Amino acid sequence: MAGKNKDAASTADREIIITRVLDAPRELVFNAWIDPKHIAQWWGPRGFTNTVSEMDVRPGGVWRFVMHGPDGVDYKNKIVYIEIVQPERLVYSHGGDEDGDDSGQFHVTVIFAEQGSKTRLTMRTLFESAAECEKTKKFGAVEGGNQTIDRLEEFLAKA
Repeated sequence: MAGKNKDAASTADREIIITRVLDAPRELVFNAWIDPKHIAQWWGPRGFTNTVSEMDVRPGGVWRFVMHGPDGVDYKNKIVYIEIVQPERLVYSHGGDEDGDDSGQFHVTVIFAEQGSKTRLTMRTLFESAAECEKTKKFGAVEGGNQTIDRLEEFLAKA
């Protein structure tokens, strides 16, 4: 147990953790994350829209999409899935859409835990360095992440 606490302490300055209890069953929440028709409707901060060009949800599979910002700027994204344990966990690396360019890449683990008829969602984003994490926070990642989960909640309420 001491090793686990040491590991958590050693990554604390490199991670962003967002946790929320969603008023929806775990299967529904998980499916909202892996169905391109669903995720395109809620992914990203308020004001953003998405165009999904590819979504292959399996270890080694790729999700490519463009987030269209409210300011007219397009943000290309590429996610590579590392682990999928349906409906419990998704693990992936997230970066820009240029093959071979790993700069700015980060590692995400999303846990979907049953809590009665609700789902406790924990999204842990781990960066290569504390500096990368801090830069991303200054860019608005925490607020953007919370807005993304807000939009997921709104989507689930209509599902």
